[in-house]
Order: sequence, then structure tokens, then C-alpha cells
Amino acid sequence: MRGDASPMVYLVDDNQPFRRSTALLLETSGIEVLDFEAGSALLAQLEKTGAPTEGVCAVSDVRMPEMSGLELLEELRRRGHEFPVIFITAHADVPLAVEAMRRGAVNFIEKPFAGEVLVQAIRIAAAEERISQVNTATPVVRPNPRLAALTRRERQVLELVVAGKFNKTIADVLGISTKTVELHRSSLMAKLGVRTLPDLVKVFLGYL
Repeated sequence: MRGDASPMVYLVDDNQPFRRSTALLLETSGIEVLDFEAGSALLAQLEKTGAPTEGVCAVSDVRMPEMSGLELLEELRRRGHEFPVIFITAHADVPLAVEAMRRGAVNFIEKPFAGEVLVQAIRIAAAEERISQVNTATPVVRPNPRLAALTRRERQVLELVVAGKFNKTIADVLGISTKTVELHRSSLMAKLGVRTLPDLVKVFLGYL
């Protein structure tokens, strides 16, 4: 049990300069870091030592040559490791973000990002993980109330955006112009208080 200790992070990224600079950033923020160049290296470490029961999370790139972040998450769960996983990627797209969140990722952050964004995401994930150790009841999933502010057409556009459709395809499906789709997208993102597609996905899935 790590109790009230600072979070510990398993950092997985095949880009060594990025991994080293990120580890330094986290360590200077008081976060303990163990870094790995591949998911298989993290799995081997966990096989030897196990994982702390609380206050730990993983930060992993999504696209890696040997084992993708999604494959790593799946294998962690298969082996019984339930600690939070945050994904980072330089090649974010909506279907990938949706798939990551639906598989259980607690956050999805695009590179490049401000250091404080990652630090805050880790602290939130570690804190929520500690709470889950105390309250083991199955959470009740409620629709995000912010979605109620959308018009029927904005909701249709949102659902197609989250499905990974491009503006032209959305226009064809809904029988409207591409310019109208762009206006609806701008309006719904303003109403939901988001600026990026990953954040839009989080709101849609109830993570924000």
C-alpha cells in the first residue's frame, strides 16, 4: 500500500528522447517513474515484482512497433492489473480515441502537450484509483448533462464525428452542406466547452 505517497508511473514509449525528457518532467514534479521502451518490458517487470495496490498508473504511447498501447492495456487487464492507463500519442484520431476510452483508458493526450497537463492527469488518475480501492461498488454511468444543450442536428453531427466520419461524409449522410456541418461542429464544441477531438470524445463517453 502506497497510502498518501506521491503517484508512481510506469512510462512506456519507444521514443527514447521523449521517454527520458518525460521521466525527468515527472520526477521533478515529485512523481516516481519507472520507464520502459516497450510494453513487453513493463509486463516482464510486473511478472517479477507485481504492482503496488494503489497510487500507481501507466502512461503509454499508443502506436509502438512491438506492442501497441491498446494491446498492452488488454494484456494488463488479462493479467489482472487494474491500475489506470493514460494514453499519449502524436497521431491522434477520433476512432483511436474512442477505442482507447472504451477499452478502459482513463485519459487520452495528444503530443505535444504542456507538462502540467500530463502531471495533472496522473494525479487525478491516481486519486480516483485510490477512491476506487475504498468504494468497490459498481459505478452508475449517467449521461453527460452537457449533451442536453445540443440541438437534434448537433447531436447527429456529434455521433457521426465520434464514429470517425469526415465532414463531407457527414454532409452526405445528413443531406446538408459541408459548410453547415462545419458550423454545427463549431457550435457543439463551444456548447460542450471543448477545443480538441479527444476532449470531445471524452465528453461524449462521459469522461469529462
